[in-house]
Amino acid sequence: MDLPNLPEDSASLKAMLRSLLAERDREKQRAEEQRKRADDLHIQNLRLQLELARYKRWYYGPRADRLNSTSELAQVLLDFGQELEQRPIHPEDVPPASEPEYELRRVKRRKGRRSLADFENLPVTTQVYELSAEERTCPGCGVQRQESGAEESWQIEYIPGHFERIHHVRKKYACVKCERSGEAPQMAVAARAESPIDKGMAGPGGKSAEYLPLYRLEAVFARQGFEISRATQSVWCGDVADLVEPLYRRMAERVRQSHVVATDDTILPMLSPGKAKRARMWVYVGDPDHPYNVFDFTLDRGRDGPQQFLKDYTQVLLADAYGGYDGVVAGNAITRAGCWSHARRKFVDAEKTAPEIAREVVALLRTLFAIENQAREASASERLEIRQKQSVPVLAELRQKLLVWKEQLLPQHPMADAVNYTLNHWAELNVFCSDGAVPIDNNASEREMKRVVLNRKNSLFVGNPRGGRTAAILASLTSTCRRHQLDPQLYLTQLLMNLPQTKLSELDAWLPDQWKLHQAARSEALNRAASLAP
Repeated sequence: MDLPNLPEDSASLKAMLRSLLAERDREKQRAEEQRKRADDLHIQNLRLQLELARYKRWYYGPRADRLNSTSELAQVLLDFGQELEQRPIHPEDVPPASEPEYELRRVKRRKGRRSLADFENLPVTTQVYELSAEERTCPGCGVQRQESGAEESWQIEYIPGHFERIHHVRKKYACVKCERSGEAPQMAVAARAESPIDKGMAGPGGKSAEYLPLYRLEAVFARQGFEISRATQSVWCGDVADLVEPLYRRMAERVRQSHVVATDDTILPMLSPGKAKRARMWVYVGDPDHPYNVFDFTLDRGRDGPQQFLKDYTQVLLADAYGGYDGVVAGNAITRAGCWSHARRKFVDAEKTAPEIAREVVALLRTLFAIENQAREASASERLEIRQKQSVPVLAELRQKLLVWKEQLLPQHPMADAVNYTLNHWAELNVFCSDGAVPIDNNASEREMKRVVLNRKNSLFVGNPRGGRTAAILASLTSTCRRHQLDPQLYLTQLLMNLPQTKLSELDAWLPDQWKLHQAARSEALNRAASLAP
């Protein structure tokens, strides 16, 4: 082989060699940079594909967490408001008068702070209250008192499908003998059931839990022949929240007695100058022994919200991986449990970037959830035994695979995010295998948050902190009614009719689960009596 002309002296040869080595190093560096740019572009392309797939699924696809490759997806409560002539209105309950079309749709204004259009056009049901023969006896002279007039009042009641006016006529009775003799007249008035809110016009009926905003209810009611302004409805809802707040606080106390509390949160925008504030709505779901769903409204997502609600709580908190919970559980006896549905969702979202990994993970998690379904009706101790025998080996296999994939995947790869998420929260995700009472996922609280999201989509925002607090209290009652398969309207109608006379010592009887037990016992007693009747 012919060699090129080389210098004869060693110094020139060394210089040539150094030049060639430097050129080789530059080529290697350029190749490395090109490879790195190619990797970065590949990762960027994967992330863009992932984002596009996520948006497509949000808009067009099923909402369930399924792999594409395997083809796996009435009215917010109008609570009884009342025409309050003497009770002061909280200024934050009334929307700004500058709202569009707010002033334009008033057909006819009645005197009073809460205007009700077309009041006279509603059908009327008259209820007359009279004293019994014994009650008519004059305590002064023993003579029967004579009817001397009546007190009349009006109430608006929503019967499913239509409104009615309830005309209350309370007969008055006076002792003619005492009046003629110049003595103090012995007057008496027949009693009627108290309104849930003092001097109120709204009846205790009304449908709840359908998450329609008040402006839509205003239009719905107008089409039914009776218009109630959103301002009036807002005041009524605030009044009802004030009335039922002791029961709401009792439910919160019961939730904090749970062995496991599941929680989740979502944005609930609140009006503020310039731009809506990103306030939050939280839900705390009690365990089966404390079956209540309690909502809490806060002005931000800081840890102070759950830290305040869960003050002195020392058992198990089931939640997603939000870092704010770290401050809640730090330095106390709370055990933090994780949600396998959240972990699975990470792999489903990144499926297109690494389909084989996604399929393997989802297959293993499907096995875990099948074991849970098998143990659904078991006791906590039996469920724990099943998990120890069947779930623990599956988790061990999954962890081994995750560690291998972590070494194989580029650090910025979308699937690496899912792998790292699962490994970083491995301790929390495995709590359910050491406590049979802990669910494998946090789906119960997520379902309740979806209802809040629906309400947010319809209503867009709450007007102020008091409005958020009202929404939290009323949602707590309607959500707990759903949990116990109760008709919210039936429950709230009886609750608001009786709560004003209920002593604090008797408050527990009106908790939704206790009320359901009482109703069932009463129905059974009536059926038994009917069967024994001749």
